[in-house]
Amino acid sequence: MQKKRDVAIVAYGETKIATKTGRSAYDLASEVFEQILERTGLEPKDIDGLAVSETMSETKNPFYSVYMADLLGLTTRWNQVTGLGGCSALANIARAASAIREGYCETVLVIASDAQSSLAVPAEQGAQRFEFQYPVGLKGPVGVFGLMTQRYRHLHGLKDEALAKLAVTQRNHALLNDNACEKLRKPITERDYLESKFVSDPLRMLDSVMVCDGANGVLVTSVENAERIGAKQRVYPVAYSEITNHKGTDFTAEVTDTGFSVVGPDVLRKAGMSVKDIRMLQCYDDFLIALMLVMEGFGFCEVGQASDFVLANDFSFSGNLPLNTGGGQISAGQAGLAGGGTNLVEAVRQLFGEGGARQVPNPVNSLVTGIGQIPYGKNWGVSNAMILEQ
Repeated sequence: MQKKRDVAIVAYGETKIATKTGRSAYDLASEVFEQILERTGLEPKDIDGLAVSETMSETKNPFYSVYMADLLGLTTRWNQVTGLGGCSALANIARAASAIREGYCETVLVIASDAQSSLAVPAEQGAQRFEFQYPVGLKGPVGVFGLMTQRYRHLHGLKDEALAKLAVTQRNHALLNDNACEKLRKPITERDYLESKFVSDPLRMLDSVMVCDGANGVLVTSVENAERIGAKQRVYPVAYSEITNHKGTDFTAEVTDTGFSVVGPDVLRKAGMSVKDIRMLQCYDDFLIALMLVMEGFGFCEVGQASDFVLANDFSFSGNLPLNTGGGQISAGQAGLAGGGTNLVEAVRQLFGEGGARQVPNPVNSLVTGIGQIPYGKNWGVSNAMILEQ
């Protein structure tokens, strides 16, 4: 399949991730937008498309993208709101690219912004949770991922030292990331991981994300327009794949069987690549076990062999397969539902050669993944992936 290089990401922006900032999703988004305008020299009138990720803090607002356009001073010809959880940022790039190709718009601001930790009352997702989850004490992602981790351990064995290695690697990256949450920018050791308290046995505190506030975004346009506006730095989204409700109608499906068993091979095929061609991984990481399941789904290793794969490879920014070089969400903080854009922006930063002290050598491409929605009694609801190239 022919790679698509007719649309490019030409700029990015990101706020510092922090807890209980008291700011709104709009305020945080405006900071990202200002960075993008300053970087490109563009004005709001030059942007005619807007794609936003659904939020926890504005979840009751049915006109979120319209308010966002108004408060950022944008007049748009195409608007998109995507509610795929941590998959939304990648999905919005794919949808923006399609809109540009169809001529609906020319230049799209793709933005994710959330102030979840500043909510006075926690946002409620509803659906099946009241009927099936809450009565038995299964309160959201921590409980579900505890069950998933326990199941994986039962089926395949799970080496705690491999999880500890992932935790320390990502924390070391966060120490080099000025935008990481300050509360998390403290060194940890593998012993610290192993001694951290259980929050949903066998899930430890250092397996898990901490909810924060933050925003991130990119500017997407056609290559033709990138030439016209003088955008010298470009990253190309050459392949994309997503799946929702993988095996959702099979009520006996294995909970550790993820949608990446479909998405992984598909996105690699579209890019004309194999896992050996991937230079770095920027993977959605609400819990460490998710990273292992992604590795297996893409074929970096056989199912059940992720522990050994982790122990055999160097995931530091200077290693053979750099992983979440900004610290990931676990060590940089989860900016609510904007967390899906954190590793995306880090991938763009690295491909622009702007990683600073954590710059990956020879950053020719990056695999970026998303995970969205945590259901009851089965694997996560949405899986997606994108391959970015210089």
